[in-house]
Amino acid sequence: MDTVDVGGCIIGEGFPFTLIAGPCVIEDESMAMGIASALKEITARSAIGFIFKASYDKANRTSITSFRGPGPARGLEILSDIRATLGIPVTSDVHRLSEVDAAARVLDMIQVPAFLCRQTDLVVKIAETGMPINIKKGQFLAPWDMENVVNKARASGNHKVVLTERGTMFGYNNLVVDMRSIGIMKKFGCPVVFDATHSVQLPGGAGCASSGQREHVPALARAALAAGADAIFLEVHPDPDSALCDGPNSMPLNAVETLLKDLCAIRKALKR
Repeated sequence: MDTVDVGGCIIGEGFPFTLIAGPCVIEDESMAMGIASALKEITARSAIGFIFKASYDKANRTSITSFRGPGPARGLEILSDIRATLGIPVTSDVHRLSEVDAAARVLDMIQVPAFLCRQTDLVVKIAETGMPINIKKGQFLAPWDMENVVNKARASGNHKVVLTERGTMFGYNNLVVDMRSIGIMKKFGCPVVFDATHSVQLPGGAGCASSGQREHVPALARAALAAGADAIFLEVHPDPDSALCDGPNSMPLNAVETLLKDLCAIRKALKR
């Protein structure tokens, strides 16, 4: 089993579980910095690893009018400031080949969006940077299908591959999580992340936007850690109801620490 070092934060078996978290999208620098600072303090108290995640451009929103973020140039600048100011690793998703080189100069790990996990050129170009790469399993794929995606990344010699489970399409506007996928994907030798907030998303469920059921986030996160996940991914916002993206499936910032206490207890019990 590979372990992956993301800016000094080790993801993999034998290490404390890692939290990858932040707002869905960068709404402004002040808010992003505030969320990152709060999460850094919370994870330090829980003695777990922390990687800040926020998108600089949500290129796959439901509607043409949906808020997408500040864009690559300004967004990467903000992420760079957060990384330097707080001394924490940062990650974001990259949608275009043209963004990869600039992202690699700022990010500690590059994320491949679920919708693009089968885009061979994108996966290969990101892997060729030699950086850690987090590939989110497409909602349309079985977990065993991700072995081919892993092999695309490893073909460049890059073994710093992390996989993320984020639910599978189940009829219209709904996702379900098959916890077996965590163990299945770990057999490929990659650490596995569970995305607890996107897994409760209802894609397009609000007509011109996605909806979600954030009340189920804690239960799924607890189940995933018990099933062997090496990291938990959360979209976090101080006021999810006013978030500009993915509010219905985002977790309130003030609820994160309670969840982490539960997750730490589960991890401790598993070691016994």
